[in-house]
Amino acid sequence: MSGESTVHDVTYQLLRSLGITTVFGNPGSTEQTFLQDFPSDFTYVLGLQEASVMAMADAFAQVTRRPALVNLHSSAGVGHSIGNLVSAFDAHTPLIVTAGQQHREMVIGEPFLSNREATNLPRPWVKWSYEPARAQDVPEAFMRACAIATQPPAGPVFLSIPLDDWNAPMTGPAVVRSVSTVCAPETERLRGFARRIRASRHPVLVFGPEVDRSGGWHAAIALAENLGVPVFGAALPDRVSFPEDHPLFQGRLGMSQKSVSDRLTGYDLVVVVGAAVFRYYPHVPGDILPAGTELLHITGDPAVAGAARVGDSVLGDARLAIELLTELLDAEAARAPRHPQHTHTQHTHTRHPQNRQPPQTRFQEQAQRRPPRHAPDRPQTTGGPLCADEVHAVINATRPRNAALVYESTSTIGEQVEWLPVIEPASFFANASGGLGWAVPAAVGVALGDRDRGVHRPVIGIIGDGAFQYSVQALWTATQHSLPIVFVVLQNNEYSILKSFAELERTAGVPGLDLPGLAIASLAHGFGCRAVDVSTRAELEKELTAALEADTTTVIVVPTRPQRASLR
Repeated sequence: MSGESTVHDVTYQLLRSLGITTVFGNPGSTEQTFLQDFPSDFTYVLGLQEASVMAMADAFAQVTRRPALVNLHSSAGVGHSIGNLVSAFDAHTPLIVTAGQQHREMVIGEPFLSNREATNLPRPWVKWSYEPARAQDVPEAFMRACAIATQPPAGPVFLSIPLDDWNAPMTGPAVVRSVSTVCAPETERLRGFARRIRASRHPVLVFGPEVDRSGGWHAAIALAENLGVPVFGAALPDRVSFPEDHPLFQGRLGMSQKSVSDRLTGYDLVVVVGAAVFRYYPHVPGDILPAGTELLHITGDPAVAGAARVGDSVLGDARLAIELLTELLDAEAARAPRHPQHTHTQHTHTRHPQNRQPPQTRFQEQAQRRPPRHAPDRPQTTGGPLCADEVHAVINATRPRNAALVYESTSTIGEQVEWLPVIEPASFFANASGGLGWAVPAAVGVALGDRDRGVHRPVIGIIGDGAFQYSVQALWTATQHSLPIVFVVLQNNEYSILKSFAELERTAGVPGLDLPGLAIASLAHGFGCRAVDVSTRAELEKELTAALEADTTTVIVVPTRPQRASLR
């Protein structure tokens, strides 16, 4: 009937009402009915492989702080995307992931490209997985998907949609509704936390990715400065939540039970906000906590709280929890006098709970005790490739303060925190799951997200040569959208992190750990990038400066010395 609405019409109007007008995808035959007559007020971001598509959407949603829509091709496309779907799930990124399904009349016979057990395929890495029972249920399924994806803890959801649903008739508009995206912590329970913190003699704070994701960067600084206590960052973070050049910052926790316990020795109370307790990587046996140490845990994810093997937890949004905890600590300080300050046996620090001394005085002692960091006159290695710390030092000296860093080089993460500290909120992005192939497309997503919200800042991707290969086709998307991203590729011609594990686990003779013959600059040229090879600090600084001023995607390849990561 002329003028009759279809499922396609109603769904696009719903997406328009929800502000979801950017679609990340790689189209297939079962998705073309969704993409037909693509509206001019929508943007389609084409990625040349579904893993790249997923990471682009993940970073875009993180930057814009609203859900993104991903359109994949049936079961094959979903399969390609799973690795980066895991990262989106671990990062609590709100994504609506859709995949086409074969025609309803054909599905019973399992035709070519049918998505067998479609709703099971993406599990357990989605919060909700659904295939509508009727074509007319598609718009409502999208609304429910958006609600579930954005409600805390946020995360990806999945919809399988038969290709013939889109042209089915539909009467009336979709129901648009809103849901809460923030949950406040339990005040009384948090008040008990405040009492325990005030009663402790040597507490320490640990801030994890949830803090930055919730917009709690400045609240975290205020809490730390209020207490005047040391701060650790979570190990292997996908977001950094506290300035890594702050006098109270003591580095990141280790990656094993032994290293975490060793670093926390001497503290009587550990307050972990927005991180797992604890996220380990290598198996190096040790105590979870040192003897005599207690732990308080604040997280917005019940699963993270449930998985903690020690400590007492409060559920709630990290920023709200920190702000409320700071208020409660002030109330506790006003109510009762503190016990005298005691000398710390291992981690000496001063505490000023009433926040009355000026910051430059309160933190002077901590600043003086810290070793010199990020030195601009770091000497260059004599002969041969650069060391990773030299590369990071040059980037640190050259980058604008507001630059966004997208990081994927596990073996050099120690050099990052030491020589390239994160100094601004929402400026560090890394793979939350530990897989490779996220950062190249994620840098594209960050740049597109900044453009979408009208923010102008450089995007610098620091990526290992092995990781660079997993989603290299994302360079094409970057050049097609004229994104001025700078990729610095650390080329050590091996999987250094795996060689580090081989030494730790005493597994000699493991094959496949060397990567000779990668002509990375030539490959980048083929995707339309400006690409250069450099070999000295001076060349790196010159090319990085030029790239930051360019209006195109640049790939800078830096040969670096292989090094072993500290896994203990």
